[in-house]
Amino acid sequence: MSSVEEKPPAVVKTDAEWREQLSPAEYAVLRQAATERPFTGEYTDNKRVGAYRCRACGTQLFRSETKFDSHCGWPSFFTPLAGDRVIERRDTSMGMTRVEVLCANCHSHLGHVFEGEGYGTPTDQRYCINSISLTFEEEG
Repeated sequence: MSSVEEKPPAVVKTDAEWREQLSPAEYAVLRQAATERPFTGEYTDNKRVGAYRCRACGTQLFRSETKFDSHCGWPSFFTPLAGDRVIERRDTSMGMTRVEVLCANCHSHLGHVFEGEGYGTPTDQRYCINSISLTFEEEG
């Protein structure tokens, strides 16, 4: 698990700059680690082919080929595009221990990753990502 302290963000903005760039809902999730309501995000059921990028900085994070139907209410991926594109850190908020997923380029909150849930994926991981943290670039 990578630590945020190991790699400082390449994109650094003031709180005011983030608030100007992002909508209030985007800011709440990306910069304050909120969670969008399940089954409300625009990419939860997206089946198109392409790439998912960080909404805050545009870094390509996930590919459609790694997205799967987890029926959890948020887009789920079994692996990021490359291990260095995300940072995973221990999250003990909400009275439990989870692994938070952040964009390595700007340190924006994306969601959480879970292991050992029994999904039939190559990694046995579920990167549970907020749609509002992403943009989608369709191919073809």
